[in-house]
Amino acid sequence: MQTDSPITVPATPPAPLSADQVLDLVRASLDDDKAEDVVIIDLAGKTDFADYMVVASGRSSRHVASLAEKLEMRIKASGDQLPVTEGLPLADWVLVDAGPVVVHLFRPEVRAFYNLEKMWGASLPGDGAQRVAE
Repeated sequence: MQTDSPITVPATPPAPLSADQVLDLVRASLDDDKAEDVVIIDLAGKTDFADYMVVASGRSSRHVASLAEKLEMRIKASGDQLPVTEGLPLADWVLVDAGPVVVHLFRPEVRAFYNLEKMWGASLPGDGAQRVAE
């Protein structure tokens, strides 16, 4: 028996976003959702796992979770890749791995305790961290 259903051809996947495009998407998302004290650390050529690390704070666990969930949704909507998110149940420290950009979202007290900027800044030549104006 023959059917007259048309053959569907899968659409070509979009070209992957560059590290700078992913970073722009992350910046815009965090800015739209009122993330605080956003710091961008350029890791290009210094690590194998990412080109940029972004560290930001939310005012509360609820705010941190919201920042992470909306960022994850926007990355998925870009069609580029599926981000990997860890730490959402407690939302004290949430990691969003967006491929070339790794995002750390903290409650302020937890961020002060771990102080990732200092750890990564110490291993980078000069001041590898860039604080984004709010």
